Amino acid sequence: MTKSLKLAGGIALALSLLSQPLIAQTRPAAAPAAAPAAPRAAIVPGVGVADLQAVVFGSNAYRDAMQNRAVQYKQVIDAAQARARQIDAELNRLITQFNADRTAKKPEATLQAEVNQIQKVRALGEEEIKRMMAPVDLSEAYIIEQITDKLPQAVQNVLNKRGISLLLTPGSVYFANPAYDVSAAIVQELNILVPGVQVKPPQGWVPREVREQQAQQQQQRAPQAAPAAGQPAPAPRPAGPQPEGR
Repeated sequence: MTKSLKLAGGIALALSLLSQPLIAQTRPAAAPAAAPAAPRAAIVPGVGVADLQAVVFGSNAYRDAMQNRAVQYKQVIDAAQARARQIDAELNRLITQFNADRTAKKPEATLQAEVNQIQKVRALGEEEIKRMMAPVDLSEAYIIEQITDKLPQAVQNVLNKRGISLLLTPGSVYFANPAYDVSAAIVQELNILVPGVQVKPPQGWVPREVREQQAQQQQQRAPQAAPAAGQPAPAPRPAGPQPEGR
């Protein structure tokens, strides 16, 4: 377990947008001849690049909600951090004891038992902190889902305004001129569409991927469909004993 509690999504990804103007280089008067100018990269119209994850994390709604979340869930976060420090202290004590016993050439069985105890305390501690932080993690999932619900419309607005017919992600591009980056424009559209979001999810709310899994499981458990229209259902079997055939 790390010394400091790692809060899921606690550090927003920085939105890196490059827009460096071309700097004209002047040739000294005493220079005998001008070096041939490098060809200027051509900008292909209709193409753009955007980091959609950074767009969400760079939106005003996300930043504001994360600040509000830290306030609304302060007691939960403080309690989890305090418990994490206690678990770390226990781990440090066990590790110190193990190192001392290893130096003292204690039996291998004793050392192995101490290693098992360290691993057990660490695993149980991680599970405990995860349970304590569950409301905080669920809050971030709720925040992100509210924003991503409007992300397709924000992207479409930018595509329409800039006449873009091909939008790429940074992961699919080896290099792109900063002029292609439309992330900032999508952030602006997203700020208009989503000026703010709720921090605390409603009772019983679960993330979209969980809802989809639940819906799929429910469909799998559903009874078989009724006979198709126009196809007669099997005749009911008469009650009572049936006459034997000759």
